[in-house]
Amino acid sequence: MKEEQIIIRPILTEKARKLAEKGQYVFEVSKLANKSEVKKAVEKLFNVKVEKVRIIKLPEKPRRLGRISGKKKGIKKAIVRLKEGQKIEIFK
Repeated sequence: MKEEQIIIRPILTEKARKLAEKGQYVFEVSKLANKSEVKKAVEKLFNVKVEKVRIIKLPEKPRRLGRISGKKKGIKKAIVRLKEGQKIEIFK
């Protein structure tokens, strides 16, 4: 997989911003990606050194809109901790 296909988008929530202050950044990643692929992709795309990667898989959830049933798609998130003194400017 190419790096652009592994990292789908950054997740910009309150919790993610608090983690960013500690040097940890949250991304939505491809469901097929593993920790080492995520690490390589972040290092190449943002020119930083990654210390640790944690993966969280969120399952599909059933949703209803009136009588119509559907599902909210499940996603895979990666929490990436950078080495001391490193920053990603997208999270300013």
